[in-house]
Amino acid sequence: MPLYHDYLIWLGLGIAICFAFNNEKNLSLIALGCSLIVAILLERLTTISALSLGAAFLVTWRLTRLPQRYNIVAHAFIILLCVALFTHSVPGIQNFLVLDQVTSGPQSTSFSMYLNLDKPLVFFILLLFYPSLLGKRGQIHFQAITYTSCYLFSLLFIAVFLGALRFELSFPSWWWLFIFNNLFFTCVAEESLFRGYLQQLLCDKWGINAGIGIAATLFGLAHISGGLLLVIFATLAGIGYGLIFHWTQRLWAVIFAHFTFNFIHLVFFTYPLTLN
Repeated sequence: MPLYHDYLIWLGLGIAICFAFNNEKNLSLIALGCSLIVAILLERLTTISALSLGAAFLVTWRLTRLPQRYNIVAHAFIILLCVALFTHSVPGIQNFLVLDQVTSGPQSTSFSMYLNLDKPLVFFILLLFYPSLLGKRGQIHFQAITYTSCYLFSLLFIAVFLGALRFELSFPSWWWLFIFNNLFFTCVAEESLFRGYLQQLLCDKWGINAGIGIAATLFGLAHISGGLLLVIFATLAGIGYGLIFHWTQRLWAVIFAHFTFNFIHLVFFTYPLTLN
C-alpha cells in the first residue's frame, strides 16, 4: 500500500485535535478512534498495543472518579503514561519517518523528522484526565504578552551571539510538512503536558513563580539529548511559554507561540543548529 495512505492516520489525529479545541469532546474521541483503527489497518499499530492503549484510556477515565485521597496515585499514573508515550517506550507503535537527514540550508545541521503516533496521544490522555487542560479562559493581558514575546524571540538572537545559531534565510520544500507536524503534534503534545497540565497543577499547589519555573525546567530537561546548551535555552523558552499561558489562560495561545518560535527558527536561522 502506498505510503501516502499513512497520512490518513495523522489527518484524523489533526481533526480530532481541532474538535477538542472546539469543545467537541465526543467528536474528538470518535475521530481519534477512527485514526487508531486506520493505524491498525496500515500496520502502524499492533492490535495488542491498541488494546493496551484502550485500557490506558479506560483507566484514565476511571481515575477521574476516584476519591480525592487517591490523587497522588492518579497523577503518578498519568505522568508515567505520558513519559512512556513521549519517549516512545510503548511497544507496537511504528512512527512514520517523513524526513530523513535533510537540511534546511547549507549552514544547518541535518535532522530527521517523524510523524509520531504515540506522542500526540498525550494530549488526549490529559484532556480526559484534567478538565482545565485547555485553560481557564481568563482576561488576556496584551501588554504583558507583548513583553513576554520580545523576551522569547530575543533568545534566538542570543543563540546567534553564542554561536549556537547563524542567520540563514531558507524556505525548504517540506515547509508544509513541518507546519503540519510541528503545530498539530509536537507543540500540542508538549504544551499540553508542560503548561496545560504540569504548570497549572504546580501553580495551584505552590504558586505562579514556582509553577512556571518548575514546568520550564522540566521542559528543558526533556531536551537533554541535545546537550546542556539546548537544555538551558529550552528552559528559558519554557519560561516564556509559561508566561504566555499565564497571561492568556488559553492553551491554544501558547501552542501558537511555541509554533511561531519554531517556524521563525526554521525560516530565518540555521535549523536545528549551525554547522561547526
